[in-house]
Amino acid sequence: MIDQNSTKTRRPISTAAAAPATVRKPPRKPKSSASLQDSPGVRIHSKTLRTIVHLILAAIALTALAPFLIIISSSLTSEQSLVVDGFAIWPRAFDTTAYELIFQRPERLYSAYSVTVYVSLFGTVLALLFMSMIAYPMSRTQFRYRKFFNLFVLIPMLFNGGIVPYYILVTQFLGLRNTLTILFLPPMISFYQIILLRAFFMQIPNEMFDAARADGAGEWRILFTIVVHLAKPAIATMALMTFLSYWNNWTTALYFIDNWRLYPLQYLLHQLMRDAEALALEPQLGGQALPTNAVRMAMAVLATGPAAAIFLMFQKYLVQGITLGSLK
Repeated sequence: MIDQNSTKTRRPISTAAAAPATVRKPPRKPKSSASLQDSPGVRIHSKTLRTIVHLILAAIALTALAPFLIIISSSLTSEQSLVVDGFAIWPRAFDTTAYELIFQRPERLYSAYSVTVYVSLFGTVLALLFMSMIAYPMSRTQFRYRKFFNLFVLIPMLFNGGIVPYYILVTQFLGLRNTLTILFLPPMISFYQIILLRAFFMQIPNEMFDAARADGAGEWRILFTIVVHLAKPAIATMALMTFLSYWNNWTTALYFIDNWRLYPLQYLLHQLMRDAEALALEPQLGGQALPTNAVRMAMAVLATGPAAAIFLMFQKYLVQGITLGSLK
């Protein structure tokens, strides 16, 4: 017989205890970004992508440089080749007749270059000085007449008196005809650049001005030691823009200059081009046709070469300075 008490006290064996224990594996740690970047496949992919991007940017740069190369090539090409074959990056028929025609009177060209360089450099320094002195008080909220001068600067950007009153003012009241002074004055004050400088000066914290005043610095010292130092990108951009406006200015000489010794470069080249076009109306001059197209390209090379070099010098400040006062 089976003992009933023993059967009652007997407990069933659990299947969980009988099953063998399973060992849980720890979760895999995700690879860090540094280890992914250091893997050979990612390195090769990033190098390939970087090379492709560099090649695309180089192609865009060459495309932007192509017009200037075509101008230089056309200035060294014969007129007949330009008429028959058109423009090209490399001269098909090498010829320096255009430069020989321009340098027939070298003293005029040297005089025009000296006048243009002198006016551009000296005028740029004066323009930056005066525009900074105007923009600084307009940027300070403590200035009592700040709103009046802001409106005073804004109105000339929208309206002007016209050429005839301007000519009468310069010739009859100021007496600046046939003087170097008239070449300095028109591009000296640009109200657009004053507004840009004012916007940049307003971004300088007021605490810096308060600390400088606490140390005993006056407004002139704050302007020339603190503001100008912190506004180097803005001032460099304004210097480039002002220099180019002086360099490319020829309408002032057209209105007020009769003495060839005071001709700027752009106006002298304009006169040479006008004379070449007038002589080209004749069928021949001394048995040889004038190279009108080549002369035009040679004058473009002489006029834009120094300005392009100045532009490359200030290129790093251009992007930062041209976005002054933009909203974030």
